Amino acid sequence: MKKNTYWWQSWARFALWSHVIGVIGFYAIIWWRTSPRKEDRLRVLPPLQQKKIDPAISQEPAATEPFVSIIVPARNEERNILRCVQSLLEQDYANYEVIVVDDGSTDRTGEILDGLAHSHPNGKSLWVLRLRDELPAGWAGKPHAIHSGVQEARGDWFLFTDADTWHAPNALRSAIHQALAEQADLFTLGAEQELPSFWDRVLMPMAYLGISMLYPPRFVNDPQSPLAVANGQYILIRRQVYEDLGGYGRLGMRDTLLDDRDLAHLVKSHHYKLLFIDSVGLVHVHMYHSLADIWRGWRKNAYLGNRGGLLFALTQLFGLPMISIIPFLLPLLARLTRIRRSTGITKREAALATGLELVPLISYRAWLNRQLNVPWYYAFTHPLAGAIFEGILGQSMWRVLTKRGVDWRGRSYHNQNAPRVPGQADAARPVH
Repeated sequence: MKKNTYWWQSWARFALWSHVIGVIGFYAIIWWRTSPRKEDRLRVLPPLQQKKIDPAISQEPAATEPFVSIIVPARNEERNILRCVQSLLEQDYANYEVIVVDDGSTDRTGEILDGLAHSHPNGKSLWVLRLRDELPAGWAGKPHAIHSGVQEARGDWFLFTDADTWHAPNALRSAIHQALAEQADLFTLGAEQELPSFWDRVLMPMAYLGISMLYPPRFVNDPQSPLAVANGQYILIRRQVYEDLGGYGRLGMRDTLLDDRDLAHLVKSHHYKLLFIDSVGLVHVHMYHSLADIWRGWRKNAYLGNRGGLLFALTQLFGLPMISIIPFLLPLLARLTRIRRSTGITKREAALATGLELVPLISYRAWLNRQLNVPWYYAFTHPLAGAIFEGILGQSMWRVLTKRGVDWRGRSYHNQNAPRVPGQADAARPVH
C-alpha cells in the first residue's frame, strides 16, 4: 500500500539540509575571516634589564624616542587602578608620562592614585586630572575624560588605555617601535582577556565571534577596505593626526558610546593608516567580574555597534539561534516532523545532519577557546552563550529604539527622559 507523503515533510527536509549547508558555510567563512595572520601580531622586543630608579640621576631618553602621553580614564576603578597604573609606571620605555583622568570617582580611586604618586619610584611621571561628576551637555563620559586628558598632554603620541588593563614592561616600547616601523597613524592592540570565572569563559568567546564577524582584522588593516575598528583598551595615535581630525572634541565624537570604533573610522576615512594588531600577551584586561557586569557592558554596545542598523540587528536576532542553538536541537526538531514512525525526517537523517553541523561548530569554538586560553570543553556551552547574547542584543535594541537609554558607570545615555545637568571639568593639577 502506497504511503501518504505530506507537503510539510518535504519542506522540513529542504529546511533541514539548507540549515546544514548554512551552518557549515558560516563556520568555514568565519574561521577564515578570524584566523590571525603573522603580520597581524605584535613584534615583541625583549624586555630591558630593569634598573633601580635613582631620583638624583637624570634618566635621559634616546633622541629618537618620541614622547608618549598615556591617558587613562578612570571612574570608580578602585578594584583595578593600582595594578594598571603600577604597570604603566614600570614600562621600560624612557620617554613618557602617565595622565590618569579621575572622572568623578566616589570610591577610593583618587586615594589610591595619591598613594602611588608619592610612593612609587616613578611617581614623578604620574599626573592626576580630577573631573567633577557632572558631564557638560553633549558629552559622553569616556570621550570627555580622554579629551580632558589630551588638553594636558605633552606627547608626540597619545596612548589611550583603560583602567582595567595590565601592561608588560616591554609593551609600550614594542608598540611604539612597530607603529613607527609600519608608519601607522593609529596603532591598536588586541588585549589578552583574563577569564577566571565560568561566565567569562562561556560568554567572551561568543563576543569575540560577533566582533570578528563584523570587523575581521585582515579587512580592518586593509587600506582598500572601509572597515575600521580599534580596541579602546589600547589605542596609540599620533598627536598630529588626532589634532588634525579634532579627536573627541569634534562634533559627532563627543557623545559616542563607541569611542574606539568611531575614532578608528574617523582616522581611516581620512586616509590615515590604521593597524589592529594582536598584543600576544603584552597587554591583559579583566573586563567584567559577574554575569550582571557582562550583561550591562555588552548591552551598552550590542545594538549601537552594529554596522547595519535595525535591519542587520534583526537579522542577527534571527541568525544567532540558528548558528548556536538549533544545531544542538536538530534530533528533537526532526522528531517533531514525524507523524508516524515511518514518515518525516528519519533518525538517521537527523543524526547525520546533527553531526555535520556540530563538527565545524565545536571545532571552531574549541579553536576560539584555545586563542582565549579557555578549556576546550566550554565549546559545549555555545548554545547557552547564544541564548544570553540573544537577550543582550534584544534588550539593547529595545532600550535604544524606545529611548529608554543604556546605562554605564552610573550614567544614562540615549535616554530622552533622563535629566541632563551641565557641569564643567576642574582644572588639571598634579598630585606631587
